[in-house]
Amino acid sequence: MVKYGKLDFVSGRDPAELQLIEWVRRQAARRPRPRSRLALGIGDDCAIVRAGALDWLYTTDMLIENVHFLPKTHTARDAGWKALARGLSDIAAMGGEPQFCLLSLALAPWADRRWIAGFYRGLLAHGVTLAGGDLARADRVMADIVVAGTVPRGKALRRDGARAGDAIYVSGQLGGSALGLATRRGPAWSRHKRPQPRLALGHFLRTRLRSTAAMDLSDGLSIDLRRLAKASGLRAEITLPPLYPGASPEQALHGGEDYELLFTAAPRTRVPQKFEGLPLTRIGTMRNGAAGLVTLDGKPLPPLGYDHFR
Repeated sequence: MVKYGKLDFVSGRDPAELQLIEWVRRQAARRPRPRSRLALGIGDDCAIVRAGALDWLYTTDMLIENVHFLPKTHTARDAGWKALARGLSDIAAMGGEPQFCLLSLALAPWADRRWIAGFYRGLLAHGVTLAGGDLARADRVMADIVVAGTVPRGKALRRDGARAGDAIYVSGQLGGSALGLATRRGPAWSRHKRPQPRLALGHFLRTRLRSTAAMDLSDGLSIDLRRLAKASGLRAEITLPPLYPGASPEQALHGGEDYELLFTAAPRTRVPQKFEGLPLTRIGTMRNGAAGLVTLDGKPLPPLGYDHFR
């Protein structure tokens, strides 16, 4: 049993972080709220706010020293790049176009002006407008990024749209970030430090492929596919996904921070083998059954991806 304050989360079901998110969602739903433009709240990659012909997408992500980056191994530019890449990946997962970002940055005593300048250079290298934020001091560096994006009204890709019989796909090769973190060398290490948000692919999935559901792979395939399957009220049958060169099956299944896209498509949809050189690989099928259950080669796959509260 994992304890979080006065909350108890029984292990053996959803991972503790998923249970906590669901608890927060229920608490928010109990509170009466005035008439709102909110079309989708807690439980997907982004919240959706309706505004005329557009839906605005809002996402937030934290980057914390010694959790998401290490000052001894990540440059300031690496940290800045990664802080925004995490949020942009959420926008990509919903097929959106980023419009601007906000940054709240708490700086540790060791972070000097040179480090701060490098951090902002890395963040701004994505080409997204920084519209504001906040600055503070803390015992470690913490960055909270908010990214806003847009899609045409009602067209956002969501986790809850998959249907029984839909094919399951992943982009790229999985396990590279976990391999890089373990070895701290080579292309895999670069991949871990500088993830590439799949914005062009997300737009393609929404406009051309008309994917039925999608999300980004931030915490690991085993836990993220569980989230998508549960949101859609289905189970998922998969085989081993494509491995990043040198990565183990465990790193591909459970390793976090690949930031590839996981998506579903109707059975008759012709999905190309590649998009702009990036492989798109079918790994399974959505089925009727216990919502959230994921099986690998017929056996239950435990959700062992990254969980902050494990």
